[in-house]
Amino acid sequence: MHSLNIYNTLARAKQPFVPIEPGKVRMYVCGMTVYDYCHVGHARAMVIFDMVQRWLRTIGYEVTYVQNITDIDDKIIRRAAENGETIGALTERFIDALHEDAAALGVQRPDHEPRATQYVPQMLNLIDKLEQNGLVYQAADGDVNFSVRKFPGYGRLSGKSIEDLRAGERVSTNEAKQDPLDFVLWKSAKASEPDESKWDSRWGRGRPGWHIECSAMSCTLLGEHFDIHGGGADLQFPHHENEVAQSEGASGKPFVNYWMHNGHVRVNDEKMSKSLGNFFTIRDVLKAYDSEVVRFFILRAHYRSPLNYGEAHLDDARHALTRLYTALKDAQADGEPLDWNEAHAQRFREAMCDDFNTPIAFSVLFDLAGEVNRTASPAAARQLKALAGTLGLLQRDPHAFLQAGSTSDGLDATQIEAGIAARKAAKAERNFAEADRIRAELLAAGVVLEDKPGGVTEWRRA
Repeated sequence: MHSLNIYNTLARAKQPFVPIEPGKVRMYVCGMTVYDYCHVGHARAMVIFDMVQRWLRTIGYEVTYVQNITDIDDKIIRRAAENGETIGALTERFIDALHEDAAALGVQRPDHEPRATQYVPQMLNLIDKLEQNGLVYQAADGDVNFSVRKFPGYGRLSGKSIEDLRAGERVSTNEAKQDPLDFVLWKSAKASEPDESKWDSRWGRGRPGWHIECSAMSCTLLGEHFDIHGGGADLQFPHHENEVAQSEGASGKPFVNYWMHNGHVRVNDEKMSKSLGNFFTIRDVLKAYDSEVVRFFILRAHYRSPLNYGEAHLDDARHALTRLYTALKDAQADGEPLDWNEAHAQRFREAMCDDFNTPIAFSVLFDLAGEVNRTASPAAARQLKALAGTLGLLQRDPHAFLQAGSTSDGLDATQIEAGIAARKAAKAERNFAEADRIRAELLAAGVVLEDKPGGVTEWRRA
């Protein structure tokens, strides 16, 4: 098994990956809160950790991949009330949408996809252990809170002391808390909230806090100590910091060995937000761009770096992916298995095993595409397709990809073929001016014609 190095947020360094159980990886990634459609920030996390689990399997690990769904939350309760629908109806609708978006982006389903509402007994059990260990208190408002100052390691993951965190406080003030940094484990029910958002507990009717949900689901499915925990950089504090505190506070064991965080998504170098009007759902993006182009765009930046979203960057990704598919269009892969001893494959594996360095891995794919273009080598075509396949790319028929795309200009495949037929007829009549006019008209509509031997004309979207 090839050695793998992972940047561990907890250590602030790249470290050799050593699984707890040889040959096996247990990985948990924070999923979505399902009250709305997923946006491009969600798309990045989905695609990044799909890439990670694919690569771990590629290099021989047996992976148990868990990604949760948060289906109870203040925003969910509020949105359901605004819509005049039940919480269950709202969350089911957006879970279906989440699955559709993920499938469009080539994201494989996790091995387990727990929903928070299915794990409330495990959450209550975890809170009970924390109470036994003297780490929680019930406040005057009925909420059960975690006492941050009683957990000695608080701040290790975010790299800040409690004093630093207190000075730059990012936690909402609640006068019932003993300390503003304390966080809620069990929220006391409000009379105005629907019954479906309330569960019985020995602390009274209520519902779980957000942080306890992930600890209960991950520890139930993967054990109290597991290999990798992932999520967006925005979750490092307070969510992941709080997960560490409550999980280790309950079990007395180390919680996670390697913490992975993907970088933020920015839109034209600005933070993405609804208030700035630069907020895009996955569905918005897929109306304008092929889903594989979006996956390619996300993966060609290193997962820890910021990702700058914009039409120019997506257009560039489309042209780059077109180059790879064009290389495969006229070269037939030989059908042999991927040869990991071949020079390009070795470079690709070395890059991917260096903290999933996809920019270097992609440069190897373009080198291979250049070789395919020069030599039409079936072996090189096979290596290109197979290596890209480990990232969930280049698995479509090249002609299908090259002819896919927007028809907003009004030209569908039938109209394009009609134009090609008219051009062929014009050439047969030696009316070359008309043939050139048709070619130029198609090009202006974003359609490139390629004349092949034997009088065959192929086309692709520009």
